[in-house]
Amino acid sequence: MIVYPEFRVRGGSGIDTAARLEEARGLALAIGLVVVDAMAIPIREARAGTLFGEGQIQNIDVACNQEDAGLVIIDGALTAIQQRNLEEKLKRKVIDRTGLILEIFGERAATAEGRLQVELAHLDYQAGRLVRSWTHLERQRGGFGFLGGPGETQIEADRRLIRDRMAKLRRELDQVRRTRGLHRSRREKAPWPVIALVGYTNAGKSTLFNRLTGAAVMAEDLLFATLDPTMRRIRLPGVDKAILSDTVGFISDLPTQLVAAFRATLEEVTAADVIVHVRDIANPDTAAQKNQVLEILGELDLIEDEGATPKVPIVEAWNKWDLLAKDRADELAEQIAARPDEPVVAVSALSGEGVEALLEMVSKVLTQGARVHTFVVPTSDGQRRAWLHAHGEVVSENDAGEDERGPLRRMDVRLEPRELGRFTRL
Repeated sequence: MIVYPEFRVRGGSGIDTAARLEEARGLALAIGLVVVDAMAIPIREARAGTLFGEGQIQNIDVACNQEDAGLVIIDGALTAIQQRNLEEKLKRKVIDRTGLILEIFGERAATAEGRLQVELAHLDYQAGRLVRSWTHLERQRGGFGFLGGPGETQIEADRRLIRDRMAKLRRELDQVRRTRGLHRSRREKAPWPVIALVGYTNAGKSTLFNRLTGAAVMAEDLLFATLDPTMRRIRLPGVDKAILSDTVGFISDLPTQLVAAFRATLEEVTAADVIVHVRDIANPDTAAQKNQVLEILGELDLIEDEGATPKVPIVEAWNKWDLLAKDRADELAEQIAARPDEPVVAVSALSGEGVEALLEMVSKVLTQGARVHTFVVPTSDGQRRAWLHAHGEVVSENDAGEDERGPLRRMDVRLEPRELGRFTRL
């Protein structure tokens, strides 16, 4: 049973109630739960002990009995006390949105790093929840040996064990972060641009990633199908080699524990040369989802203020174009045409429509600092000529007479400053 506490606030959260309930259903389905019903309960003022009023709790209880629901998911944040009191009153297991997302992450994490991050977030979440009605937590241990100080209760011992385990995980994650940093600095030395795909969960990032790279990353119609970042090499017009990175999806009310735990993963986004923001343009709440993504990019210090130029250029890929009705597609196409200076491309990762245009747009953003340089290269020097064709845009190529090295070619080539540096070193 899904229950969404709908707070009556001015201005609202941006995502409407029906969409929020649908998203909560998607989260529950992502770990194989059977959703018997989903309801929104309006709240004017949250009760400190139970969040809901007595009458509302009775309504939830009746609905659970009718549908034979064994688990209640509160699609919002619960304090430890609220969770315990609701479990006592409903005689059922109760989890909140954070607990549900942590369960999904726990099931999906495939790499050692992903599992470390999820366990750290889980422990951080559990540390504040050792106030259950479990009687064993009240028992005291004697001060014998090294298993706790004099009179240490079970709850204190459990908290200490959690703190110790969290400290160990943080040390391991720091090591992962250092390793990732070394990989990044190595990539910076080999100056291949990095393109990061970001977007709301289930916007189609992995499907687009597979389309662009020919990879077989898990891409399903599921929330949080991707947890661990994947990187592959791709070619762009005028850019011989670039690295494309697929990242974890964002979601509204992403638990703070997860933002902190997944910072190492999200650092790949901060090191990108271009961010491709993949939007599910067929979703009625696409504008609210965009705001959530920009909010998290702001937390990562990639966007300073609303309306300010982002620190890393952002290209918007309006995905799932094939799902739009014709009149809606025409309306959005007019919007794109009316703003030719804005980097927006309509794509369908599933059919491949617009993918070439997206690659050209990303290439244009990457090479906007490029200048045309003139080189005179011996015709016999195939290596250098091939390099210029591969790493730059050859504007013109003509005969330039000959010297002691033989026939010469004059080449006008548009190159990025760093590519010019690499050619000079050649």
